[in-house]
Amino acid sequence: MPIFAPYGTWKSPISSDQIVAGSIGLGQVVLDGEDIYWIESRPAEKGRSVIVRYTANKQIEDVTPAPYNVRTRVHEYGGGAYTVNDGVIYFSNFADNRVYRQELGADPEPLTPEMKNVRYADFILDRFHNSLICVCEDHRVTQYEPINSLVSINLDTGISQPLVTGADFFASPRLSPDGNHLAWVQWNHPNMPWDESELMLGDWEFGGTTIIPRRIAGGPQESVFQPEWSPDGVLHYISDRTGWWNLYRWEHDQIEALHRLNADFGMPQWVFGMSTYAFLDETHILCSFIERGLPHLAILNTANSNFHRLKSDYARFDSVRASYGKAVFIAASPLEPNAVIQCDPKHGTYKPLRSSSDLEIDPWIISLPRPIEFPTENGLTAHAFHYPARNPEYREPAGEKPPLIVAIHGGPTAATYPVFSLWVQYWTTRGFSVLDVNYGGSTGYGRAYRERLKDQWGIVDVDDCVNGAKHLVNKGLADPNRLCITGGSAGGYTTLCALAFRDVFKAGASHYGVSDLQALDDDTHKFESRYTFNLVPKSAYNARSPIHHVDKLNVPVIFFQGLEDKIVPPNQAEKMVDALKDKGLPVAYVTFAEEGHGFRQAANIKRALDGELYFYAKVFGFELADEVEPVDIENLE
Repeated sequence: MPIFAPYGTWKSPISSDQIVAGSIGLGQVVLDGEDIYWIESRPAEKGRSVIVRYTANKQIEDVTPAPYNVRTRVHEYGGGAYTVNDGVIYFSNFADNRVYRQELGADPEPLTPEMKNVRYADFILDRFHNSLICVCEDHRVTQYEPINSLVSINLDTGISQPLVTGADFFASPRLSPDGNHLAWVQWNHPNMPWDESELMLGDWEFGGTTIIPRRIAGGPQESVFQPEWSPDGVLHYISDRTGWWNLYRWEHDQIEALHRLNADFGMPQWVFGMSTYAFLDETHILCSFIERGLPHLAILNTANSNFHRLKSDYARFDSVRASYGKAVFIAASPLEPNAVIQCDPKHGTYKPLRSSSDLEIDPWIISLPRPIEFPTENGLTAHAFHYPARNPEYREPAGEKPPLIVAIHGGPTAATYPVFSLWVQYWTTRGFSVLDVNYGGSTGYGRAYRERLKDQWGIVDVDDCVNGAKHLVNKGLADPNRLCITGGSAGGYTTLCALAFRDVFKAGASHYGVSDLQALDDDTHKFESRYTFNLVPKSAYNARSPIHHVDKLNVPVIFFQGLEDKIVPPNQAEKMVDALKDKGLPVAYVTFAEEGHGFRQAANIKRALDGELYFYAKVFGFELADEVEPVDIENLE
């Protein structure tokens, strides 16, 4: 018989200890012959990122020994931290920013000299010139912003030579199969790569030491993404020139659309090494795409334009790689967490190689996402995924509505997907509902939806979150007196704006969130240093900065902050905390000494998760089923 107990007091089979003990991050799949490689980020090892290899005889083994941490800080967000060719690994080590070379079974050896203020990412091997081509970010000239370029690192000497300079940012260098041409993406301030970027093509000159570039796609109001050469030497790429990120190829100085669809085959390039499509052979492309916010997988035949959708239960695809009939990617479904998946496209079968969590959960207890569309301002529609409170062991008292947590993704140019999340299930099994919002400005709904946020950050995103919460309240699916909002980074900014400028939410949690737009411009790194220019008019900075409107904020807030955060420095949170203390509002501030932008260490992930739960329990006045470590809440009666 189920136990009758108020929402929020349910005893969950999912503890924070279980979440952090058995969870890892998965990223950047690389294929090398019969071997499959990927990155594992391990909270239990203080967030260390390790290259892992799946061998031809189906064994899984670590490649990079401790203390090496395969991670780069180019653009601060990193990505593209390694590559593999014929069993030789080249990677960036986080501690010293040096590039290392490692043969299987041997220790890593430094390739580049000691220069901690020079960073590298997005590696490709150029065997024609005995070099490693990559993006370089040079911080040695401290009175100016870092200098980005494409460089060639000699494999014998470790000396790097600039190949392409002049743009503010570079990404995705791709060498043609014959070694004669190099393609890449570049863009300039104040644009982000999803705003305006260019696809460039260069030919080698002067014995392979210089690239003569020309633009072949992209420019004003066009974003290009992931150039790739087919096995027979035809350049392909993704562009949103029609308003949707679709696939194109460039051949004989002509651009050809491969398959027009009101769907996004590309994604916002926050990190290096992203891949949404790959060549199975000369004429078949395995591609992932997002249609009305829902990811899918398909095979595109470039010879006859046949587009065959593959059946799967997966609802997100990352790091898509393929090679002559074999495909591997990272995927998740509503019932299964992120995993490295090997796919047989011909037969439509899928084989998990490594899961991001070894925690076994009864599917019966899982709250499944329900895609919803709801009306928002200006007669428009916004999107979200609703996860109802669910625990078969419990029933709520008659007439009680569940507390609701509105979750805000970061970016803000990013998206959330209807996939299994231990974070979500942590809440739903305790009696909270979760609304995961893809507000206007999110990706997966075309460029026009993405550009709703132009000049409107702090307004459109807040309106959509407010209207999503009201939509559930009006349907009787949430308690209007226990509406919470939570988010990290840009999601933290939306959280603080919603709490300061609207009166709908009754509590909130900011994880390394932005509170002062001018301070963000002054303090943040080069990659995002002009990001706000397209999101908020300069004249509106004060009006949309929550720090200047604490007088309008009248509900409890908890702040979580990494003290090594270079993207949103701690002073942003500290100013808000001090102001709320002075105002007499319940406020908590939880800091982590060795964390940056996002929390990687197991103990800190646990502390943030349990701390937020403890905070809501205290401000809403309900008893928790389990003991959790308290947080110090100022001004709590």
